[in-house]
Amino acid sequence: MTASIRDAARAFSGGALTALLSPATRLLGLGEPTHGVEAFPELRNELFRHLVEHRGYRSIAIESDCLSALAADAYVADGIGTLDGAMSRGFSPDFGASPANRELLCWMRAHNERRPPHDRLRFYGFDGPLEMTGAASPRPALTALHDYLAAHLDPVWSHETLDDLLGPDERWTNPAALMDPAQSVGRTSEACELRLIADDLRALLTSHAPHLTAVTSPDDFWRAELHARTAAGLLRYHDGLANTAPTRVSTLMSLRDAMMADNLDAIVRREARRGPTLAFAHNRHLQRDTSRVQFAGLPLQWWSAGAVIGTHLGDQYAFAATTFGTRGSDVPHPDTLEGLLSTLPHTRAVIDPCHLATALDRKPTPRVPADHTYFSLDPATTDQIDAIIFVKEI
Repeated sequence: MTASIRDAARAFSGGALTALLSPATRLLGLGEPTHGVEAFPELRNELFRHLVEHRGYRSIAIESDCLSALAADAYVADGIGTLDGAMSRGFSPDFGASPANRELLCWMRAHNERRPPHDRLRFYGFDGPLEMTGAASPRPALTALHDYLAAHLDPVWSHETLDDLLGPDERWTNPAALMDPAQSVGRTSEACELRLIADDLRALLTSHAPHLTAVTSPDDFWRAELHARTAAGLLRYHDGLANTAPTRVSTLMSLRDAMMADNLDAIVRREARRGPTLAFAHNRHLQRDTSRVQFAGLPLQWWSAGAVIGTHLGDQYAFAATTFGTRGSDVPHPDTLEGLLSTLPHTRAVIDPCHLATALDRKPTPRVPADHTYFSLDPATTDQIDAIIFVKEI
């Protein structure tokens, strides 16, 4: 069996991975099985450099706050601010300290210094301003949208009206609302009115797109659309926090990934004339099959951003899942997928799932990892993955 598995694998390289992808790919989702392990963003950086230099990619989008990412993009694209500032303000809190993320911005900035504006690499976040413990206030997104419109049109609502309805930000960011719907302000009369206002402001933005694009710029208008999507998405998410249905947490996961999918769709459309985009996030956010996790004893199930965007893009979306073998004392059982892949001679390997399926004489058993922060691949769904990247030890 081992020899056949070896026939399905190659030592990891950008070329070995892209050889398994459709030439029509416009969005490549690269998943990681856990956060906080530098081996995976380091691998991402290596792959992105290959994609830029050999496959015409001009952008990367990561699982990080879409609004914060504007500061990181301003640094890498135009040299605005400092690297330290981009790291502290350009990422979701958990990702700003990553050495691999810092190396990514350094390389992108150095690459862009030699390029004209239209050919520079762009950096995006495609997550909402959300964390597992709660959601941000909609104030920054909603007021930025309002101010953009008010500078060129005459919206009905004033800045003061929005401030009165929003109230203190602490009402929105209360972490207790995650587990207790009664702590959420998402279904108060003020929140309901804000959802209507956000919808109307977004409609105003769309209906005046020709004028606004002409008097500002396509980039300014794109950022206004980002603020509009984010304001609406956050208000929808806060409404979900106030939901008392048994499916409440699964609904929140669905709402978060729907925001991710909307952002990915907008990024792909913006980058359509420049080149494909690499998206980097947890496997659970990029996979095509149903995402499932256990959270606080609850079984959660939802469709990921990858599954949603895949229905829009068809074969223009590709998904490469990453997994690993040994992590300290956590050694995969020989009958698991990770155990079988651990017999490969490569420290990092790219596996063709189609060839792997024909090489196996039985379905591997699912891995039960010792570390609850790691989610192993489901052997029953590898046919929905375009490529598997295996790291033997982390």
